[in-house]
Amino acid sequence: MAMNNTDNSAGKPSPLAPLRAWWAGLGARERSLLGWGGSALVLFLTWMLAVQPALNTLRTAPVQLDALDLQWQAMQKQAGEARELRGITPMTAEQSLVALKATTDRLGDKAKLSVQGDRAVVTFTGVNTGQLRDWMAEARSGARARPVEATLNRAGQGYSGTLVVAVGGSL
Repeated sequence: MAMNNTDNSAGKPSPLAPLRAWWAGLGARERSLLGWGGSALVLFLTWMLAVQPALNTLRTAPVQLDALDLQWQAMQKQAGEARELRGITPMTAEQSLVALKATTDRLGDKAKLSVQGDRAVVTFTGVNTGQLRDWMAEARSGARARPVEATLNRAGQGYSGTLVVAVGGSL
């Protein structure tokens, strides 16, 4: 069967005509080598562009799903806390300060409270991790104080520094 080097009846040469002539000029061994090389290239590209990314996704998906599940649980916990906080009756600034003072007094000489308008500054000296965590939880839930700024340093067996919280109506 003879190949026609024209695309249409107008007699225009095909853009592939030079390539076809080159291919026809090759020997059988050269065509075979080019065929194998082309097949290897297609297999390599298929591996790199389709198979390997899919395998990587299958390998990393369980770890990503676990991380997303942990994030989802944390978000659910925060949403529950937000619903709980919305249901609590508001406190006046005075009530909030009384509760914050009581929470701070439980730490004894390790914490000092000073009020500056709608903010309170608590200075900690050598407070351990558990005491600081408990104080922050009580300040948040009992006094409804929201941390605004913290400058805490680990020193010796505890933390020292200041924590500024917003109290009362400034939440």
